Amino acid sequence: MRGAVPRLSLTLLAAESGARLCAIIHYLVRGQLGWFGLTIACLVPGYAAQLLSILWFRADGHAPGCWLLVLHLLQLGLWKRVGIPCHGGSCRYWDVLRAAAKTGGGAGEVLAQLGDVCVLRLLEALLQTLPHLLLQAYVVVAVDPAGFIPGVSAGLSLLSLAWALVSYSHFTFLLKPGHLSPPAAVILCLLLWRTGMLGTRVLALVLFARLYSFWVFAVAGVHWLLMSFWLGAQQTDIVAQPCRWRLFNCLLGAVYIFCYINVRPGPSKSRVAVFYAVSTWNVLYSTWM
Repeated sequence: MRGAVPRLSLTLLAAESGARLCAIIHYLVRGQLGWFGLTIACLVPGYAAQLLSILWFRADGHAPGCWLLVLHLLQLGLWKRVGIPCHGGSCRYWDVLRAAAKTGGGAGEVLAQLGDVCVLRLLEALLQTLPHLLLQAYVVVAVDPAGFIPGVSAGLSLLSLAWALVSYSHFTFLLKPGHLSPPAAVILCLLLWRTGMLGTRVLALVLFARLYSFWVFAVAGVHWLLMSFWLGAQQTDIVAQPCRWRLFNCLLGAVYIFCYINVRPGPSKSRVAVFYAVSTWNVLYSTWM
C-alpha cells in the first residue's frame, strides 16, 4: 500500500496540472481575461513550496544547477525532487516508487522519502490547489454553470487536495510504533471523509459569495480569528520562537477554515469536536443567511 500512495499522488498531480492548464487556455481562448489572470495568480503561492524544495536540496549539500532551477520555475520541482535531507540526498516521486518496488515498501529510507513527498505536496496543495479550487468552483456556481472545463478542473483540484491530506495522515500513521500500512478500505474512507469535508466548506463559501459578494471575507475572517486564537490557547510547541509561533497559528487558523490537521500528539477527540462545532456554525450561517 505504501508504494501505491506516491503512485496515486503522482497520477492526481498530473491530472490536476493538466486540468489547470486546460482551464487557463479555456479562459484565454474565450477572451475571459479576468478569470484567466486570476487562474494564473493562483499559481504564484505554489512557488513557496518550490523554494522550500530548493532550500532542502541545498541542505543536502548539493548546489542546484540551472536545469534544476528551471524545473522549479516551471513548478515541476515536486516531480524531480521533494523533501528534507534523505539517505541518498535525492527524494523524488520516481525514487519512492523505485525504492518501494525494490524493498516492498518496508525500508526506513522509503518511509523517509514518502514523508518528504507528503509534506511538500500538502504544502503545495494548501497554497496553490485550494485557491484554484475556490476560484473554479465560484466560476461554475456563479458565472458559467455549464462550464465543463472549469468544473472538471475544480473536481480534480478537490480530489487532489483531499488526497494530499489523506497521504499526510497515512504517513503520520506509519510513524507510530508498531503501526503497519492501513488497508485500502481505510484509505478510501479517509478520502471520502476529506472530500466531503472540503466540498461542503467550499460550496458553502462559494454560495455565500454569490449572494453576498465580499461579505464572505467577513465570515471567513471570523472563522479564521476563532481558529487562530483557539490554536494559540492550545500552546502548541511545534515552533519555539514567539513571532514564528504566532505566524504558525495564524496560517494554520486559515487552513482550519477548510480542514482539520492534527499538529499535536495524543488523543485529538476534543480538538476535533471543537473544530467541527465551529465549522458547522460557519457552514450553517453561510448557507442560511
